[in-house]
Amino acid sequence: MSVTVLAPATVANMVCGFDVLGFALAEPADTMHLRLTDTPGVTIINEDEFDLPTEPTRNVAGGALLALLREAPGVGIEVRINKAIRPGSGIGSSAASAAGAVVGANALLDNRFNKEDLVRFAMFGEEVASGVQHADNIAPCLYGGVTLIRSTAPLDIVPLPTPPLWVTVVHPQIEVKTADARAILKRQVALPAAIRQWGNVGGLVAGLCLQDYDLIGRSLEDYIVEPVRSILIPGFAEVKAASREAGALGGGISGSGPSIFMLSREEATARAVAAAMQSVYDRLGIEQFTYVTRMNTEGVRVVAQP
Repeated sequence: MSVTVLAPATVANMVCGFDVLGFALAEPADTMHLRLTDTPGVTIINEDEFDLPTEPTRNVAGGALLALLREAPGVGIEVRINKAIRPGSGIGSSAASAAGAVVGANALLDNRFNKEDLVRFAMFGEEVASGVQHADNIAPCLYGGVTLIRSTAPLDIVPLPTPPLWVTVVHPQIEVKTADARAILKRQVALPAAIRQWGNVGGLVAGLCLQDYDLIGRSLEDYIVEPVRSILIPGFAEVKAASREAGALGGGISGSGPSIFMLSREEATARAVAAAMQSVYDRLGIEQFTYVTRMNTEGVRVVAQP
């Protein structure tokens, strides 16, 4: 038996919702082919140029599959991975590998596990990547749309309404490793900053539920993580200012960076934002990729199955 899945890119944090908010993108997406084998365990084959580890304990897809197989002993799974989401891009490359792997494996096992189980397994893949089990990329990758991770212990995933927004993402061609971006964060937060942050998280969730675009825009501010992480991303402040001037509702760092995302109400605005982002990096002499896309409301999708 074999199965093919598409695992989408994701944007984690949504500016103010560090480790608790995220959404899935319509593109790009990784392609993964999985099949059952006669030999128990996990076999990983890379079909892209990124030369990621194939030892299951050192690969995010492998870590997720090993967690799943602890509850499905005796099963052997081979996974072939063709990544369109560049590792270290800040748009959920590791989450796509982990989530896509467990969805494909679950399809091969007659869907014996529910989505919360799959999130739980895939978080072990994120631990391989960053040393921490977090679900703000995993949950939207699996559920689609916008998700709130109310808790990871116990796991409590809340799918949120997904307004018809356009997303512009610029990926400057530098690498920011998730583990490094987490290591520089402060361990203590001043109460006034925390209060402002809680207000923005509540405002953003309310704005999504009400489709109140002005409230969404006002709430896309981060007083805790962005001021620290933005120093790792050349041109960040310029990109953010230029995007606002082009009509974006708002945005910020995608995950741990270096990608930057912006939300817009209309496609024309999203494309104007892309041009503004490109102009900044052209002036700085930094190569970049830019995506103009929508939110993906499906999540990981099985596209071929016996």
